[in-house]
Amino acid sequence: MGGVPSTPRWGSAAEMRPAETAEYLIGALVGEKSYPLASDYWQKLLESPLHLRWPSHRVLQASQLFAQNNCKTRHLAKILVHLAWCLQECVSASGVPSAALVRALNALYISSVFLKYFIENAKSDHFEELHLSLDENEAKPTSFSKGGGPGRFQVKIVYGILLAENYQTIEQLVMHSVLSFLGKVDVSTNTYLLHHELLNFMLIAMSTQLLSGPSPGPDDSHPFIDAMMVQESSLVSLVVSKLLLNYIRRPNFPIDSSSYSIFSEVNQTGVLQRVGSAAANFVLLPFNLFVGSSGEATRSPLAENSLNVLLILIHYRKCIETDYVKDRGDHSSEPLPKEDACFSENPYCKALENAQDIEFDRLDVEGNVQNGPLVRLPFASLFDTLGLYLADERSILLLYSMVQGNSAFLEYVLVRTDLDTLLMPMLETLYNASRRTSNQIYMVLIILLILSQDSSFNASIHKLMLPNVPWYQERLLHQTSLGSLMVIILIRTVKYNLSKLRDVYLHTNCLATLANMAPHVHRLSAYASQRLVSLFDMLARKYNKLAEMSNNKMHMPNGESREEDNLPEDTTAELHIYTDFLRIVLEILNAILTYTLPRNPEVVYAIMHRQEVFQPFRNHPRFNELLENIFTVLDFFNSRMDAQKMDGEWSVEKVLQVIVINCRSWRGEGMKMFTQLRFTYEQESHPEEFFIPYVWQLVLSCSFSFNPNSINLFPVDLPLEKQDSFVGEDGQKLQSGGLNGLEQQVDVLV
Repeated sequence: MGGVPSTPRWGSAAEMRPAETAEYLIGALVGEKSYPLASDYWQKLLESPLHLRWPSHRVLQASQLFAQNNCKTRHLAKILVHLAWCLQECVSASGVPSAALVRALNALYISSVFLKYFIENAKSDHFEELHLSLDENEAKPTSFSKGGGPGRFQVKIVYGILLAENYQTIEQLVMHSVLSFLGKVDVSTNTYLLHHELLNFMLIAMSTQLLSGPSPGPDDSHPFIDAMMVQESSLVSLVVSKLLLNYIRRPNFPIDSSSYSIFSEVNQTGVLQRVGSAAANFVLLPFNLFVGSSGEATRSPLAENSLNVLLILIHYRKCIETDYVKDRGDHSSEPLPKEDACFSENPYCKALENAQDIEFDRLDVEGNVQNGPLVRLPFASLFDTLGLYLADERSILLLYSMVQGNSAFLEYVLVRTDLDTLLMPMLETLYNASRRTSNQIYMVLIILLILSQDSSFNASIHKLMLPNVPWYQERLLHQTSLGSLMVIILIRTVKYNLSKLRDVYLHTNCLATLANMAPHVHRLSAYASQRLVSLFDMLARKYNKLAEMSNNKMHMPNGESREEDNLPEDTTAELHIYTDFLRIVLEILNAILTYTLPRNPEVVYAIMHRQEVFQPFRNHPRFNELLENIFTVLDFFNSRMDAQKMDGEWSVEKVLQVIVINCRSWRGEGMKMFTQLRFTYEQESHPEEFFIPYVWQLVLSCSFSFNPNSINLFPVDLPLEKQDSFVGEDGQKLQSGGLNGLEQQVDVLV
């Protein structure tokens, strides 16, 4: 068929050159003849040096022919079974035999290329065209006999080794073998490539999610990822641990190929020169991507793919059938209401959330023994690695997943004295917001909000001094506290959002973090103090503009309208929003003046210097009570200034000196005590609608290709890489949903 070779007579195979043998074997795989699972054909296919460099159109033709004949031959199911057997041999043997590696790699590359084609071109909702079962009429080999009830398999002796038994489906057998190898076999010079390509295979197998909609439903079918979800908890813990250790250790590709047995000319395996390499534009990474022109490893693909796989696994949600679904009937076309959706537990997410620091023993702080297998990680190494790679959006998502879901890791982060390791790259991300994606900005803001919920964090960031901030261009920042820089960057983000994006949730997250920080501010810098007062001024001008528009609208005749800088038609709703924003900023100023005024003379100076911006709101019914404390402070320090006899003009230094002196005598007389604002972050009830599309967008943007016409998980016209603005109209729900679970918690002061 076209450029795909027809299957020649078997007898001539041994006399052919290597390339012809490869042509022969691949032609037989995609052809019409069905080879039984026990046929020696499979051994020849998997042990032969597949020296092929097919162009992509020939790979496509072979895939089409394979899909056409697979319903009769079941060759996809058979090669997957052989892949599982090869991996089990690698796991069971003491030391991984090179011959087993070759068989596993060949099975892996071939099945990856064809499985990806099947998934991208699937027509049925449940991927029936994969035909992941053996033909009932086929004679069963002794090594793979059917028994134990319908659909149950017993895999007994293959290559003389006891492998596995009692797997309900082929996909469960295969994924158990894949996970067992990843979790139990260490990454070494000999096993690096197989580890890496197994992760590629997992990405392909899990890409069935790309064909589903953003809201998981009970009818969604993901055979391979669902098979991973039913593995035993001990294996799940091993896999989660190994994926995180790969991310932390970042093993490089072995450069010395002469010492890498499967590259050796003696073995003539040529595993990078087979059909898989020809389909590199489909999924597989060629050798030159591992090694730079200088011969040195330029990146750690294993670490990156480990992170990709981990993020997909921990954010997967399986919607299960409920009584409501049964009652409405199997043929209902109505989507399942969110409130009626029920999801099974994700063991990978649970394993990550229960992970503990390797420095602690198995007893928790109460002395209770943890139930079940436990993921044990070097939290110190994870903390340092995250700090180095937070420029990568996937690392930010991992940090979010850890601090939001794992209380032990969050506690570890909060007691670190070098918080700048994590905060500086995140603050730099916010500083460069115009060159970052909206989701990246949201994740950073929510991480900061989660951290700001802890009072010790808010106190410690003001004690950590930064000698300079090289990436901040507006002015030189010398000997600025980390807390002052955080205030500056959050306010800058609010201002950028107000001028460019007008995203209410971004405003809310920034102001909520500032409100949590306010009672613990210590020696806020002059620049940060000025920015804080200017934030009130900016929001006040926006509020006044909206109030004027609202008043004009009330007095306009029916049917008339006028344009006002493209503001929303419902200015009343926006006016309420900015009223709340102004009140939060006043609450922030109140908290600083009420609890930390003697330690923040620069804040007092900034308020005195711009006191006219507060005057118009002094008698405003929504703001007057919050302004009383500010004017109490102004009256106190203005009177002290008036009492000073000065020769000549007041300078900044002289004014600040008077403020510092009088801060010592400040007793807070006449100040009203307000309930302290505290904001906490809580995930929405259905975070999967955000996280599943988001994770796959990240994977597709960095290391995985997929036919865009087959993607239903998110709009294909959305940019997968960096964009200049946070949200578009179509993308707003995807990019905001799941992240807006912000709840205000008001603690009454005793």
